Amino acid sequence: MSRELTREERAAIRALVVKWCANYDREHGCLPLDCECYMLGKCWTGAYCRYFREAVLPLDPALEAALAADGPPPDFKSCPVCGRAVPPDGRQAYCSQRCAQAARRRQKRDFMRKARGRAVDN
Repeated sequence: MSRELTREERAAIRALVVKWCANYDREHGCLPLDCECYMLGKCWTGAYCRYFREAVLPLDPALEAALAADGPPPDFKSCPVCGRAVPPDGRQAYCSQRCAQAARRRQKRDFMRKARGRAVDN
């Protein structure tokens, strides 16, 4: 069942196409089709450009999940390190392994600073 795209979803699709789509050209539109890009005028969920769906859409996991869902878009929490969207599946706190490692390094650094401060006080 398709639904109408929200203003934010349309803006996110436009931003992804303009920035990341290899088939998009500002002057000519969609290069393989030799016409205006289909995704820029998209108003409903449903059929998407295959290249957009497979190569560009995975760059925004929040938008990908919202477009894949039949109902309203799910609420995403933001990554505490970089601020990108994290799916609300429960256990996952960071958007990527890189952000998880950065947070772990920060926690270790803060712990060691605190431990060194206690050692100096004694």
